[in-house]
Amino acid sequence: MSISGSRLVRRWGGRAVGLAVTGVGLYIVAPSLLTMFGAWPRLSDVDEPWFAILAVLEACSLACLWWLARIALASPDDAVPEGATDRQAQTPPRLGWGTAAAAQLAGNAASKVVPGGAATGGVVQAKVLIQSGQRAGAVASGLTATNLLGTAVLLILPVLTIPALIIGPPPAKQLQLGLLVSLILAAVIVAIGVTALTWPSVVAATGMVAGRVVHVFRKSVTPHGLADGLLAQRARVAAAFRGHWWTAVFAAAANRMFDYAALVAALVAFGAHVRPAEVLLAYVVAQAFAIIPITPGGVGFVDAGLTALLVLVGVPADTALIGTLLYRLFSFWLPIPIGGLAWGWWRIHHQVADRRLTDND
Repeated sequence: MSISGSRLVRRWGGRAVGLAVTGVGLYIVAPSLLTMFGAWPRLSDVDEPWFAILAVLEACSLACLWWLARIALASPDDAVPEGATDRQAQTPPRLGWGTAAAAQLAGNAASKVVPGGAATGGVVQAKVLIQSGQRAGAVASGLTATNLLGTAVLLILPVLTIPALIIGPPPAKQLQLGLLVSLILAAVIVAIGVTALTWPSVVAATGMVAGRVVHVFRKSVTPHGLADGLLAQRARVAAAFRGHWWTAVFAAAANRMFDYAALVAALVAFGAHVRPAEVLLAYVVAQAFAIIPITPGGVGFVDAGLTALLVLVGVPADTALIGTLLYRLFSFWLPIPIGGLAWGWWRIHHQVADRRLTDND
């Protein structure tokens, strides 16, 4: 059977372009990655407790994402598709911690090694959840709301750093206060998030103000259009986490703040002296690099960008380099093999469960 050239282009053209962009991106960042990994022997200078601290902080950050998934899928979608079989019409099982963890870890690993980044990771995570018995519609809406909430928290962070930068720096040696800063910011984010979910008028007013500012630079963006867009996203988040707004916003805030605290710990481990607010600003900008789908998970761009930003805020170049390596070791590289193991565990568990179900039938 012959396949037309136009069909081949439609099927493989986008993938080829994506692979080409990824290849060019990796070529560009390869020197910075090699430089960073060249500092690997210096990790032996780190006291062992710091490895445990970073492992715990990143584990807590990931656990918050598992918690978010369980909250988003806590209330099954009441709508059952017309013509559904008896098995499809059954109430989905309560999402367990093991399944939530396996789905997120597998999706996270896929997003870091497969072109497509977060989109590919989302597909893998959704596949695990759906094959575990969750309804496809509920999974799609739940993961979308989770991503929207996480992005909103990330966008709020730079705004919250402005007062700290204006008020004036604490003593530079107090970078250790970064953990306290993360706790304070988490509380503020929860307050802002619950306010936005409780009072749509606040979201509309914020959208109108932001729309007027953006309209000055982009005439295509109108205040009412931006406000309507924000209200639509707010409605999706509110519906997904209905009845659990406080815990959902807290989990999203804690996910980012534990990750930020891990970066602070990595810098303190090498005796860095810099303001916590400036480290937070560098962290936020570096996380934005990860959203750009040039390389899987922003590999290379995040590393080089974070190192450069830390140097700009006053961290010595060698300390910024090795601190970034230590932080990325726990936040980026180690979760990849762990995600692969989680995927393998889930596959074996799923096959065993299906076999038992078949035997019982």
